[in-house]
Amino acid sequence: MTHAIRTLCISLTAVLWAGPALAHFGMVIPSQDVVTDKDKAKVDVVVSFSHPMEGNGMDMAKPKSFGVVEAGRKADLTGTLKPAKVMDHAAWSAQYVFKRPGVSTFFVVPEPYFEPAEDKFIEHLTKVVVPSFGEEEGWDEPVGLAAEIVPLTRPFGNYVGNVFTGKVLVDGKPAAGVTVEVEYYNKDKAYEAPNEYMTTQAVKTDAEGVFSYAVPFAGWWGFAALTEAPETIEKDGAAKKVERGAVLWAKFLEPKRKKK
Repeated sequence: MTHAIRTLCISLTAVLWAGPALAHFGMVIPSQDVVTDKDKAKVDVVVSFSHPMEGNGMDMAKPKSFGVVEAGRKADLTGTLKPAKVMDHAAWSAQYVFKRPGVSTFFVVPEPYFEPAEDKFIEHLTKVVVPSFGEEEGWDEPVGLAAEIVPLTRPFGNYVGNVFTGKVLVDGKPAAGVTVEVEYYNKDKAYEAPNEYMTTQAVKTDAEGVFSYAVPFAGWWGFAALTEAPETIEKDGAAKKVERGAVLWAKFLEPKRKKK
């Protein structure tokens, strides 16, 4: 075997044994998962794009739109976004003041991100639900995105170990057999996956578009239902596929112990 052929074989082996690809996640993370104190009603909402478990960020262009839905009314908040940094990469943030009891669903529609390693664009339509001042009506209402996860488990006020269930909708219809990737936001890098298969968890939707996942430890968890958009985007003279992810974030907590 010549040196050139041997080198080529080694390179191909390295590619074949590279392991699972890193999962991408759109992220919308508020500074408070619930709002209960009127003196702490101003919340920072941070919008970014990353590999949350590994703690690797990616630069995010300014979103096409960022908004909130409350009691069926949609408000455009795109103009409130300001540049920020998440995991040392370009991100966005906005401040929002909660003024009355209700459930607020924040959502973002990003500019598609081209991933050279996968030769496709990625567009993650991302949501998070924040209740305020004791109200919780409407957490299971869809926003009306091209793809989204509608929670069947209340997406706030959950303990660690609770089973989270959601339904994936594409163009308003249940999406069967869709892979839902699940990752923990390892913000402080407190956890390390035992092996590369443990970094991203994966479940599939059933015939009605429903999936479930039992959360093992406290913190923010993201659920990304991956579908393919019907349209393509041209790049360098070629039509590229678009991964359209429906992403939902929810926080899970440990109970507090009473002081004796």
